[in-house]
Amino acid sequence: MRQRLKVLSVLLSCILLSACNTATYKLEESLLKVHVPKNWENHVQLEDVKNGWLMQISNDQIQSLVQTALNNNFTLKQQAYSLQMKKQELIISGNTLWPSLDLALSSNRRKNISPNSYINNVSVDLNIKYEIDLWGKLSDFDKQANLSYLSDQANFEQGKQQLVADVVIAWFKVIEAKQLTNLYQQRADNTKQNLDIIESGYQQGLNSALDVYLSRNELNSELSRAAEQKATKIEAIRTLELLLGNYPQGALSIEASLPLLSSDIPKGLPSGLIARKPKLVASWYQLLAKDASLAYAHKQRFPSISLMASVGNSASELSDVVSISALGWSLLGNLTMPIFNAGKLEANEEKSRLLLKQSEQGYLETLHNAFLDVENAVTLESSLKQRYQMMLAAQENAIAAQRLSFENYHNGLVDYTTVLDAQSRSFDAQSTLIQIKSQLIRNRIELHIALGGDFSASEQNKEAK
Repeated sequence: MRQRLKVLSVLLSCILLSACNTATYKLEESLLKVHVPKNWENHVQLEDVKNGWLMQISNDQIQSLVQTALNNNFTLKQQAYSLQMKKQELIISGNTLWPSLDLALSSNRRKNISPNSYINNVSVDLNIKYEIDLWGKLSDFDKQANLSYLSDQANFEQGKQQLVADVVIAWFKVIEAKQLTNLYQQRADNTKQNLDIIESGYQQGLNSALDVYLSRNELNSELSRAAEQKATKIEAIRTLELLLGNYPQGALSIEASLPLLSSDIPKGLPSGLIARKPKLVASWYQLLAKDASLAYAHKQRFPSISLMASVGNSASELSDVVSISALGWSLLGNLTMPIFNAGKLEANEEKSRLLLKQSEQGYLETLHNAFLDVENAVTLESSLKQRYQMMLAAQENAIAAQRLSFENYHNGLVDYTTVLDAQSRSFDAQSTLIQIKSQLIRNRIELHIALGGDFSASEQNKEAK
């Protein structure tokens, strides 16, 4: 008997030592040596990124609309509820580190073989079970849940920032659509005035019938564009209303103009983006959670030790059961180790390892896409500013050419097709100028999001709503 116990002890020691010496997977070296440029391409920026970009828009309406969206947006509310559920899952996962305590009360009555004889039995048991976290397996499971919660929390913060950006962009989109609608209607009114002049000249024999037909065709085209643009404006308003959590009835009134952005914003350094942008933080936490999941899957193959204790008694009467003097107790230690499961645990570990490798590549992709967004936004801003200056000069020339062409036509120096061409160039220049200003604003907001700048500098607004 002693020899058997000695062999069993040696076998158990070998198992425990092999479990302790088994190495877990380490993160790829490329994650620790990611090439991060010292500065953005062709841009020297030493000043850190500043938060509170929303406050730079000095308009009370947009400040109110943003707050309404943060309180009422349907998608953000879903994300908030999802985050709350993750928090409850975190409590559930932490439960494995604590002992479980159960109270069992049972009562039964059965008839004996002899007639009119019954046996009553009442039992009360208090059971305690606790698994010793010998290898840190339960800690890894809890660590995975904590990291997953931190990842979801960062994603929720990113969702808030994106919502604010979407609301502000949609607000400026309505302003753009409104200005284009006014421009289209103004052009239609000008075309109507030209038509009246041409028809009057035709009745006096000064203009040809072709000029009348061309002018009428131009008027119908402009009226059609104006009607289409009005529909576009209403659609833009409805999009904004939906972001606010309101019914999209297209009745929101906005009185504002498109500002011209001429100043630059501090872009910080690329290395600061990694810790500042919530989307990157979420991706990193998710990667660490996969690493903890792999450690948990690996330690599932180790022996587990649990302790069980029970205090209770059984008797025919409840008063006898709860008597302290009659209580009995038991204590049991349990050691279990998987021996054969057709490769299930090994396959689970390999699956977790592959998921970790996949997450590594996902994080690298997210990181480089974040750099890409910043570089593209910076390049586009520079291009838009140049285009605006050139189009501003083009607009002045086109308006002057339009006015001069109609005067020359009225004096019989040019035909009406020249007038139509000048009007088209003038209209294109004016509408393009409005669109470029809107693109500059949109790109600036997207650059703030790409840089990880928070919309508010207040710590209160950083709390999950």
